[in-house]
Amino acid sequence: MNKLSAVIITFNEERNILRCINSLKEIVDEIIVVDSFSTDKTDEICKSFGVIFIQAEWRGYSESKNFANSQANFDWILSLDADEALSDELKKSILSEKKRGFSGNYEFNRLTNYCGKWIKHGGWYPDKKVRLFEKEFTSWTGEIHEELIFKQSQEIKFLKGNCLHYSYYSLEQHYNQAQKFTTIAAKDLVSKGKNAPLYKLIFSPLVKFIRDYFLKLGFLDGKYGFIVARISAYATYLKYKKIRQFSKLKTTKI
Repeated sequence: MNKLSAVIITFNEERNILRCINSLKEIVDEIIVVDSFSTDKTDEICKSFGVIFIQAEWRGYSESKNFANSQANFDWILSLDADEALSDELKKSILSEKKRGFSGNYEFNRLTNYCGKWIKHGGWYPDKKVRLFEKEFTSWTGEIHEELIFKQSQEIKFLKGNCLHYSYYSLEQHYNQAQKFTTIAAKDLVSKGKNAPLYKLIFSPLVKFIRDYFLKLGFLDGKYGFIVARISAYATYLKYKKIRQFSKLKTTKI
């Protein structure tokens, strides 16, 4: 049977971290939390459950996760965000593979809870994520919406059950996150020489809304399906607007 390390990065996650830890403690052999100097009770909660708690400066999403992975004592890693937890079915699936012996990499569906509503359409579900992998052959890349890269080709196996993602507790939180992530994304794209023609600023948000709300059946999630599609379209608008702004600043400096 393989030993399994759970790895989590945190910053001010007192609202979520206990739920995450509780879903892991019966299936992993250690829980490692790398915290970017939280100012709430995150450290107190983690330490009370005996996790390996490490504080380190924020390095960006991918580099922070790579650093956290490097702290794992075992070869196999289950990587979760603090606002995620494993469903009972997914825990059983992971335990079954653990007893059999891990091989390759493993993905599973992520189901998002939005202001108390489970979102099952609009491109939000099934949201497949590879989160169980062998440390030696895997690393994270990307500024936001980080992705795993593999040093060698390995089979990706699917596990039944859901990773439960408790994303936003309020619309304000979603809007704030949209502001934050679009700024990071726009700066990253501009640094790579990307620009945003006016037609993308005008039409891409509309295309995004139509795709998510109608083509991907977001309307079946009722009121919150509409809100999710609307804010996603707004985030698309913000991204292209900021790309144009940052591109102008870059040109002016030159």
